[in-house]
Amino acid sequence: MKDDQERALLEAARAVRANAHAPYSGFRVGAALRTGDGNVFAGCNVENVTYGLTVCAERNAVASAVAAGDTEFVALVVVTDARPPAAPCGACRQTLVEFVPDLPILLVNLDGESRRVRLTDLLPQPFTPRDLPPKAAPKDE
Repeated sequence: MKDDQERALLEAARAVRANAHAPYSGFRVGAALRTGDGNVFAGCNVENVTYGLTVCAERNAVASAVAAGDTEFVALVVVTDARPPAAPCGACRQTLVEFVPDLPILLVNLDGESRRVRLTDLLPQPFTPRDLPPKAAPKDE
């Protein structure tokens, strides 16, 4: 990815982070996905008082892209205020691997600290369609 594309992705993640609904944890997260077509889909975390219904920024970005029919992800940027920059949670990792097992991810915090990882490093043994049993042949009626 070119520097200007990465900057645009980083700015999208930073901007959407400001919209996060995080009244319980105070942990605001912004994520931005770039697709093969050059489209950018951003998402922020949306907490819920029951906690279990909270949806992460990364999964909201994925949902936005899927809703637009764009599922060829080429890069992800995640912005938090954590030191060191925080990686996606397990549920987000599993969601992302559904689309791109080796997705490059840039993790950034508000101090400008960053680290580059690949999804395969964060989720080295994912559960994938190949782990499912073969589908049974339909019975003739």
